[in-house]
Amino acid sequence: MKRRYDMLVVGGGPGGAFAAKTAAEKGLSVCLVEKRPAIGTPVRCAEGIGKELLTDFLPPDPKWICTDIESAELVAPDGFSMLLEPSKAGNEIGYVLDRKVFDRELVWKAAEAGAETYVKARATAPIMRDGAVAGAVIEQHGKRYEIDADIVIAADGIESKFARWAGIDTTVPYRELETCAQYLMTGLDIDSTRTSFYLGNEVAPAGYLWIFPKGDGTANVGIGIGGGKSGNGHRAKDYLDRFIARRFPNGKTIELIIGGVSVCRPLPSTVADNMLIVGDAARISDPITGGGIYNAMYTGRLAGETAVTAIEAGDTSRDALMPYDTTWRASKMGKAIDRNYAIKEFFTKLNDEKLNSIVHSISKINLEHFSTLMLLKEIMKANPSLLLELRHLRSLL
Repeated sequence: MKRRYDMLVVGGGPGGAFAAKTAAEKGLSVCLVEKRPAIGTPVRCAEGIGKELLTDFLPPDPKWICTDIESAELVAPDGFSMLLEPSKAGNEIGYVLDRKVFDRELVWKAAEAGAETYVKARATAPIMRDGAVAGAVIEQHGKRYEIDADIVIAADGIESKFARWAGIDTTVPYRELETCAQYLMTGLDIDSTRTSFYLGNEVAPAGYLWIFPKGDGTANVGIGIGGGKSGNGHRAKDYLDRFIARRFPNGKTIELIIGGVSVCRPLPSTVADNMLIVGDAARISDPITGGGIYNAMYTGRLAGETAVTAIEAGDTSRDALMPYDTTWRASKMGKAIDRNYAIKEFFTKLNDEKLNSIVHSISKINLEHFSTLMLLKEIMKANPSLLLELRHLRSLL
Protein backbone atom coordinates (compact mmCIF):
# COMPACT_ATOMS: atom_id res chain seq x y z
CA MET A 1 0.00 0.00 0.00
CA LYS A 2 1.55 3.26 -1.15
CA ARG A 3 1.52 6.52 0.79
CA ARG A 4 -0.36 8.42 -1.88
CA TYR A 5 -2.85 7.82 -4.73
CA ASP A 6 -4.87 9.99 -7.07
CA MET A 7 -8.03 8.29 -5.83
CA LEU A 8 -8.89 6.19 -2.78
CA VAL A 9 -12.06 4.10 -2.86
CA VAL A 10 -13.57 3.02 0.47
CA GLY A 11 -15.75 -0.03 -0.16
CA GLY A 12 -15.56 -2.91 -2.65
CA GLY A 13 -19.21 -3.27 -3.67
CA PRO A 14 -20.52 -2.54 -7.19
CA GLY A 15 -20.30 1.27 -6.69
CA GLY A 16 -16.73 1.24 -5.43
CA ALA A 17 -15.63 -1.29 -8.04
CA PHE A 18 -17.01 0.74 -10.95
CA ALA A 19 -15.51 3.98 -9.62
CA ALA A 20 -12.09 2.30 -9.31
CA LYS A 21 -12.31 0.64 -12.72
CA THR A 22 -13.41 3.82 -14.50
CA ALA A 23 -10.66 5.98 -12.96
CA ALA A 24 -7.93 3.36 -13.41
CA GLU A 25 -8.81 2.92 -17.09
CA LYS A 26 -8.22 6.65 -17.53
CA GLY A 27 -4.77 6.39 -15.99
CA LEU A 28 -5.34 7.51 -12.40
CA SER A 29 -3.52 5.73 -9.59
CA VAL A 30 -6.32 4.08 -7.61
CA CYS A 31 -6.47 2.21 -4.32
CA LEU A 32 -9.62 0.30 -3.33
CA VAL A 33 -10.00 -0.95 0.24
CA GLU A 34 -12.65 -3.37 1.50
CA LYS A 35 -13.10 -3.98 5.22
CA ARG A 36 -14.28 -7.56 4.83
CA PRO A 37 -11.87 -10.43 4.19
CA ALA A 38 -13.60 -11.38 0.93
CA ILE A 39 -15.34 -9.35 -1.75
CA GLY A 40 -19.05 -10.09 -2.07
CA THR A 41 -19.63 -11.65 1.35
CA PRO A 42 -21.78 -11.64 3.30
CA VAL A 43 -24.50 -11.04 0.72
CA ARG A 44 -26.92 -8.40 1.97
CA CYS A 45 -29.19 -8.36 -1.02
CA ALA A 46 -32.03 -10.25 -2.72
CA GLU A 47 -29.69 -10.25 -5.77
CA GLY A 48 -32.25 -9.21 -8.39
CA ILE A 49 -31.65 -6.72 -11.22
CA GLY A 50 -33.50 -5.77 -14.42
CA LYS A 51 -31.99 -7.12 -17.63
CA GLU A 52 -31.85 -3.79 -19.42
CA LEU A 53 -30.29 -2.13 -16.39
CA LEU A 54 -27.52 -4.70 -16.14
CA THR A 55 -26.55 -4.62 -19.80
CA ASP A 56 -25.88 -0.89 -19.52
CA PHE A 57 -22.68 -1.92 -17.77
CA LEU A 58 -21.56 -5.38 -18.82
CA PRO A 59 -22.82 -8.36 -20.82
CA PRO A 60 -24.59 -11.13 -18.89
CA ASP A 61 -22.30 -13.98 -17.89
CA PRO A 62 -23.60 -17.43 -16.85
CA LYS A 63 -20.97 -17.68 -14.13
CA TRP A 64 -22.72 -15.00 -12.02
CA ILE A 65 -26.32 -15.33 -13.23
CA CYS A 66 -28.30 -17.85 -11.18
CA THR A 67 -31.66 -17.45 -12.87
CA ASP A 68 -33.14 -15.86 -15.96
CA ILE A 69 -36.48 -14.58 -14.68
CA GLU A 70 -39.43 -14.80 -17.10
CA SER A 71 -42.35 -13.53 -15.02
CA ALA A 72 -43.28 -11.91 -11.73
CA GLU A 73 -46.14 -12.60 -9.34
CA LEU A 74 -47.79 -10.00 -7.11
CA VAL A 75 -49.82 -11.49 -4.25
CA ALA A 76 -52.43 -9.31 -2.52
CA PRO A 77 -53.15 -9.51 1.23
CA ASP A 78 -56.28 -11.62 0.50
CA GLY A 79 -54.16 -14.18 -1.38
CA PHE A 80 -55.19 -13.09 -4.87
CA SER A 81 -52.27 -13.58 -7.24
CA MET A 82 -51.57 -11.37 -10.24
CA LEU A 83 -49.07 -12.57 -12.84
CA LEU A 84 -46.87 -10.18 -14.79
CA GLU A 85 -45.79 -11.87 -18.01
CA PRO A 86 -42.69 -10.69 -19.91
CA SER A 87 -44.77 -8.68 -22.38
CA LYS A 88 -46.09 -6.60 -19.47
CA ALA A 89 -43.30 -6.51 -16.96
CA GLY A 90 -40.43 -4.89 -18.88
CA ASN A 91 -37.58 -3.97 -16.55
CA GLU A 92 -39.32 -5.69 -13.66
CA ILE A 93 -38.19 -8.96 -15.24
CA GLY A 94 -34.52 -9.66 -15.00
CA TYR A 95 -31.84 -11.81 -13.46
CA VAL A 96 -31.16 -13.18 -10.03
CA LEU A 97 -27.42 -12.88 -9.56
CA ASP A 98 -24.87 -14.72 -7.50
CA ARG A 99 -23.52 -11.62 -5.78
CA LYS A 100 -20.58 -13.48 -4.28
CA VAL A 101 -19.29 -14.11 -7.82
CA PHE A 102 -20.65 -10.92 -9.41
CA ASP A 103 -19.04 -8.52 -6.94
CA ARG A 104 -15.69 -10.28 -7.27
CA GLU A 105 -15.94 -10.05 -11.05
CA LEU A 106 -16.38 -6.27 -10.82
CA VAL A 107 -13.40 -5.87 -8.50
CA TRP A 108 -11.32 -8.15 -10.74
CA LYS A 109 -12.12 -5.82 -13.63
CA ALA A 110 -11.01 -2.85 -11.53
CA ALA A 111 -7.76 -4.66 -10.71
CA GLU A 112 -7.23 -5.57 -14.37
CA ALA A 113 -7.63 -1.88 -15.22
CA GLY A 114 -4.77 -1.09 -12.84
CA ALA A 115 -6.42 -0.37 -9.47
CA GLU A 116 -4.70 -1.73 -6.35
CA THR A 117 -7.16 -3.70 -4.21
CA TYR A 118 -6.88 -4.63 -0.54
CA VAL A 119 -9.26 -6.75 1.55
CA LYS A 120 -9.63 -6.81 5.32
CA ALA A 121 -8.44 -3.21 5.03
CA ARG A 122 -10.68 -0.95 7.09
CA ALA A 123 -10.86 2.84 6.77
CA THR A 124 -11.00 3.98 10.41
CA ALA A 125 -10.89 7.77 9.96
CA PRO A 126 -10.61 10.42 7.27
CA ILE A 127 -7.47 12.52 7.03
CA MET A 128 -8.69 16.11 7.15
CA ARG A 129 -6.67 19.19 6.10
CA ASP A 130 -8.10 22.70 6.16
CA GLY A 131 -11.57 21.21 6.70
CA ALA A 132 -11.42 19.01 3.61
CA VAL A 133 -10.93 15.28 3.11
CA ALA A 134 -7.32 14.56 2.12
CA GLY A 135 -7.20 10.76 2.48
CA ALA A 136 -7.91 8.10 5.07
CA VAL A 137 -6.36 6.08 7.84
CA ILE A 138 -6.42 2.40 6.83
CA GLU A 139 -5.90 -0.51 9.21
CA GLN A 140 -4.98 -3.93 7.84
CA HIS A 141 -3.55 -6.98 9.60
CA GLY A 142 -2.64 -4.98 12.69
CA LYS A 143 -0.83 -2.26 10.75
CA ARG A 144 -1.91 1.36 10.34
CA TYR A 145 -1.46 3.28 7.09
CA GLU A 146 -2.08 6.97 6.39
CA ILE A 147 -3.10 7.21 2.74
CA ASP A 148 -3.29 10.59 1.00
CA ALA A 149 -5.51 11.00 -2.07
CA ASP A 150 -6.72 13.88 -4.24
CA ILE A 151 -10.22 12.38 -4.15
CA VAL A 152 -11.84 9.83 -1.84
CA ILE A 153 -14.89 7.84 -2.99
CA ALA A 154 -17.15 6.92 -0.06
CA ALA A 155 -18.74 3.65 -1.21
CA ASP A 156 -19.09 1.95 2.17
CA GLY A 157 -22.75 1.02 1.86
CA ILE A 158 -25.68 1.48 4.18
CA GLU A 159 -23.46 2.01 7.24
CA SER A 160 -21.76 4.95 5.47
CA LYS A 161 -19.36 5.69 8.29
CA PHE A 162 -16.71 7.40 6.20
CA ALA A 163 -18.88 10.25 4.94
CA ARG A 164 -20.25 10.74 8.46
CA TRP A 165 -16.76 10.92 9.92
CA ALA A 166 -15.96 13.54 7.26
CA GLY A 167 -18.80 15.72 8.52
CA ILE A 168 -21.74 14.66 6.28
CA ASP A 169 -25.01 13.89 8.06
CA THR A 170 -25.90 10.44 6.72
CA THR A 171 -28.55 9.63 9.32
CA VAL A 172 -31.46 7.53 8.06
CA PRO A 173 -34.72 8.23 9.92
CA TYR A 174 -35.69 5.05 11.77
CA ARG A 175 -39.07 4.97 10.02
CA GLU A 176 -37.27 4.94 6.68
CA LEU A 177 -34.85 2.17 7.48
CA GLU A 178 -36.29 -1.12 6.28
CA THR A 179 -35.26 -3.94 8.56
CA CYS A 180 -34.66 -7.07 6.53
CA ALA A 181 -34.20 -10.80 6.98
CA GLN A 182 -33.51 -13.33 4.26
CA TYR A 183 -33.02 -17.08 4.11
CA LEU A 184 -31.29 -18.90 1.29
CA MET A 185 -33.44 -22.01 1.12
CA THR A 186 -33.55 -25.23 -0.88
CA GLY A 187 -36.05 -28.02 -1.34
CA LEU A 188 -38.74 -25.51 -2.34
CA ASP A 189 -41.68 -26.21 -4.61
CA ILE A 190 -41.50 -23.05 -6.72
CA ASP A 191 -41.47 -21.91 -10.34
CA SER A 192 -37.76 -21.35 -10.87
CA THR A 193 -38.35 -18.66 -13.50
CA ARG A 194 -40.73 -16.48 -11.49
CA THR A 195 -40.15 -13.91 -8.76
CA SER A 196 -42.92 -13.46 -6.19
CA PHE A 197 -43.83 -10.42 -4.11
CA TYR A 198 -46.27 -10.62 -1.17
CA LEU A 199 -48.00 -7.52 0.15
CA GLY A 200 -50.04 -6.82 3.26
CA ASN A 201 -49.83 -5.57 6.80
CA GLU A 202 -50.12 -9.11 8.17
CA VAL A 203 -47.33 -10.36 5.90
CA ALA A 204 -44.87 -7.47 5.71
CA PRO A 205 -46.08 -4.15 7.20
CA ALA A 206 -44.75 -1.09 5.31
CA GLY A 207 -42.72 -3.40 3.11
CA TYR A 208 -42.98 -6.64 1.20
CA LEU A 209 -41.89 -10.26 1.21
CA TRP A 210 -40.04 -11.74 -1.74
CA ILE A 211 -39.13 -15.09 -3.28
CA PHE A 212 -36.23 -14.82 -5.75
CA PRO A 213 -35.40 -18.22 -7.30
CA LYS A 214 -31.78 -19.26 -7.68
CA GLY A 215 -32.40 -22.55 -9.49
CA ASP A 216 -33.20 -26.20 -8.61
CA GLY A 217 -35.77 -25.47 -5.91
CA THR A 218 -33.46 -22.93 -4.29
CA ALA A 219 -34.37 -19.32 -3.60
CA ASN A 220 -33.73 -16.21 -1.58
CA VAL A 221 -36.82 -15.92 0.62
CA GLY A 222 -36.73 -12.58 2.37
CA ILE A 223 -38.65 -9.71 3.86
CA GLY A 224 -38.27 -6.01 4.51
CA ILE A 225 -40.57 -4.16 6.92
CA GLY A 226 -40.70 -0.52 7.99
CA GLY A 227 -38.41 0.27 10.91
CA GLY A 228 -41.34 1.71 12.85
CA LYS A 229 -43.18 -1.63 12.55
CA SER A 230 -40.46 -3.72 14.17
CA GLY A 231 -40.45 -4.84 17.80
CA ASN A 232 -40.38 -7.84 20.12
CA GLY A 233 -42.36 -10.67 18.52
CA HIS A 234 -42.88 -8.78 15.29
CA ARG A 235 -39.41 -8.31 13.90
CA ALA A 236 -38.73 -8.94 10.21
CA LYS A 237 -37.46 -12.44 11.01
CA ASP A 238 -40.64 -13.22 12.99
CA TYR A 239 -42.85 -12.34 10.01
CA LEU A 240 -40.58 -14.33 7.69
CA ASP A 241 -40.57 -17.40 9.92
CA ARG A 242 -44.36 -17.40 10.08
CA PHE A 243 -44.58 -17.17 6.28
CA ILE A 244 -42.09 -19.99 5.78
CA ALA A 245 -43.91 -22.23 8.26
CA ARG A 246 -47.05 -21.85 6.14
CA ARG A 247 -45.58 -21.78 2.64
CA PHE A 248 -42.42 -23.90 2.85
CA PRO A 249 -42.75 -26.21 5.87
CA ASN A 250 -40.34 -28.73 4.32
CA GLY A 251 -37.80 -26.21 3.01
CA LYS A 252 -34.19 -26.41 4.20
CA THR A 253 -32.29 -23.31 5.28
CA ILE A 254 -28.74 -22.83 4.06
CA GLU A 255 -28.04 -19.25 5.08
CA LEU A 256 -29.58 -16.44 7.14
CA ILE A 257 -28.88 -12.77 6.53
CA ILE A 258 -30.08 -9.93 8.72
CA GLY A 259 -29.63 -6.33 7.58
CA GLY A 260 -31.24 -3.09 6.58
CA VAL A 261 -31.80 -0.86 3.58
CA SER A 262 -32.62 2.83 3.42
CA VAL A 263 -35.87 3.85 1.73
CA CYS A 264 -35.43 7.57 2.42
CA ARG A 265 -34.54 10.37 0.06
CA PRO A 266 -30.91 10.58 -1.11
CA LEU A 267 -28.50 12.79 0.82
CA PRO A 268 -29.07 16.52 0.18
CA SER A 269 -25.56 16.68 -1.29
CA THR A 270 -23.42 13.76 -2.43
CA VAL A 271 -20.20 15.74 -2.86
CA ALA A 272 -17.80 17.58 -0.57
CA ASP A 273 -14.35 19.01 -1.07
CA ASN A 274 -12.24 16.10 -2.42
CA MET A 275 -14.98 13.52 -1.78
CA LEU A 276 -17.78 11.82 -3.74
CA ILE A 277 -20.42 9.58 -2.14
CA VAL A 278 -21.95 6.76 -4.20
CA GLY A 279 -24.63 4.07 -4.02
CA ASP A 280 -26.17 3.08 -0.70
CA ALA A 281 -23.71 5.34 1.16
CA ALA A 282 -25.45 8.28 -0.54
CA ARG A 283 -28.91 6.72 0.06
CA ILE A 284 -29.30 6.29 -3.70
CA SER A 285 -31.44 3.16 -3.61
CA ASP A 286 -34.97 2.64 -4.90
CA PRO A 287 -37.41 3.76 -2.17
CA ILE A 288 -40.03 1.21 -3.25
CA THR A 289 -37.98 -1.94 -3.70
CA GLY A 290 -34.79 -1.06 -1.81
CA GLY A 291 -32.89 -2.23 -4.90
CA GLY A 292 -29.53 -0.60 -5.36
CA ILE A 293 -27.22 -2.65 -7.62
CA TYR A 294 -27.84 -0.57 -10.74
CA ASN A 295 -27.84 2.70 -8.82
CA ALA A 296 -24.50 1.83 -7.24
CA MET A 297 -22.90 0.95 -10.59
CA TYR A 298 -24.32 4.09 -12.24
CA THR A 299 -23.12 6.46 -9.54
CA GLY A 300 -19.81 4.61 -9.19
CA ARG A 301 -19.03 4.99 -12.88
CA LEU A 302 -20.15 8.63 -12.86
CA ALA A 303 -18.04 9.34 -9.78
CA GLY A 304 -14.99 7.83 -11.50
CA GLU A 305 -15.56 9.96 -14.60
CA THR A 306 -16.06 13.10 -12.51
CA ALA A 307 -12.90 12.41 -10.52
CA VAL A 308 -10.84 12.03 -13.69
CA THR A 309 -12.10 15.36 -15.06
CA ALA A 310 -11.51 17.19 -11.78
CA ILE A 311 -8.01 15.83 -11.23
CA GLU A 312 -7.01 16.62 -14.82
CA ALA A 313 -8.27 20.19 -14.27
CA GLY A 314 -6.38 20.46 -10.97
CA ASP A 315 -9.53 21.35 -9.04
CA THR A 316 -11.16 18.81 -6.72
CA SER A 317 -13.22 21.28 -4.71
CA ARG A 318 -16.88 20.72 -3.96
CA ASP A 319 -17.86 23.09 -6.76
CA ALA A 320 -15.70 21.22 -9.26
CA LEU A 321 -17.24 17.88 -8.22
CA MET A 322 -20.82 19.17 -8.22
CA PRO A 323 -21.54 17.96 -11.81
CA TYR A 324 -21.60 14.45 -10.33
CA ASP A 325 -24.44 15.42 -8.00
CA THR A 326 -26.46 17.35 -10.56
CA THR A 327 -26.00 14.72 -13.30
CA TRP A 328 -27.31 11.72 -11.37
CA ARG A 329 -30.24 13.75 -9.96
CA ALA A 330 -31.24 14.81 -13.49
CA SER A 331 -30.84 11.29 -14.87
CA LYS A 332 -33.69 8.84 -15.47
CA MET A 333 -32.53 7.04 -12.33
CA GLY A 334 -32.59 10.21 -10.22
CA LYS A 335 -36.06 11.18 -11.41
CA ALA A 336 -37.33 7.65 -10.73
CA ILE A 337 -36.03 7.86 -7.15
CA ASP A 338 -37.93 11.13 -6.62
CA ARG A 339 -41.15 9.68 -8.03
CA ASN A 340 -40.84 6.32 -6.27
CA TYR A 341 -40.25 8.00 -2.91
CA ALA A 342 -43.64 9.71 -3.16
CA ILE A 343 -45.28 6.47 -4.29
CA LYS A 344 -43.67 4.56 -1.42
CA GLU A 345 -44.97 7.09 1.09
CA PHE A 346 -48.48 6.54 -0.28
CA PHE A 347 -48.50 2.76 -0.49
CA THR A 348 -46.93 2.06 2.91
CA LYS A 349 -49.87 3.83 4.57
CA LEU A 350 -52.60 1.81 2.84
CA ASN A 351 -54.66 -0.74 4.76
CA ASP A 352 -55.06 -4.26 3.40
CA GLU A 353 -58.51 -3.57 1.98
CA LYS A 354 -57.15 -0.84 -0.27
CA LEU A 355 -54.12 -2.91 -1.23
CA ASN A 356 -56.49 -5.72 -2.27
CA SER A 357 -58.51 -3.30 -4.36
CA ILE A 358 -55.43 -2.01 -6.16
CA VAL A 359 -53.94 -5.43 -6.93
CA HIS A 360 -57.30 -6.72 -8.20
CA SER A 361 -57.67 -3.69 -10.44
CA ILE A 362 -54.13 -4.00 -11.81
CA SER A 363 -54.86 -7.57 -12.89
CA LYS A 364 -57.58 -6.28 -15.23
CA ILE A 365 -55.34 -3.73 -16.91
CA ASN A 366 -53.82 -4.40 -20.29
CA LEU A 367 -50.38 -2.84 -19.98
CA GLU A 368 -48.60 -2.93 -23.29
CA HIS A 369 -45.60 -1.10 -21.88
CA PHE A 370 -45.15 -1.71 -18.17
CA SER A 371 -43.53 0.95 -16.01
CA THR A 372 -44.13 2.31 -12.54
CA LEU A 373 -45.41 5.53 -14.09
CA MET A 374 -47.83 3.75 -16.40
CA LEU A 375 -48.99 1.54 -13.55
CA LEU A 376 -49.78 4.57 -11.41
CA LYS A 377 -51.86 6.13 -14.17
CA GLU A 378 -53.86 2.95 -14.65
CA ILE A 379 -54.43 2.53 -10.91
CA MET A 380 -55.96 6.00 -10.82
CA LYS A 381 -58.27 5.17 -13.70
CA ALA A 382 -59.35 1.85 -12.20
CA ASN A 383 -59.82 3.03 -8.61
CA PRO A 384 -61.99 6.17 -8.55
CA SER A 385 -62.64 5.51 -4.85
CA LEU A 386 -58.96 6.21 -4.20
CA LEU A 387 -58.73 9.41 -6.22
CA LEU A 388 -58.81 11.60 -3.12
CA GLU A 389 -55.83 9.82 -1.60
CA LEU A 390 -54.02 9.58 -4.91
CA ARG A 391 -54.48 13.24 -5.82
CA HIS A 392 -51.11 14.36 -4.47
CA LEU A 393 -49.40 11.84 -6.78
CA ARG A 394 -50.92 13.44 -9.88
CA SER A 395 -48.10 15.95 -10.01
CA LEU A 396 -45.77 13.02 -10.73
CA LEU A 397 -47.56 12.09 -13.92
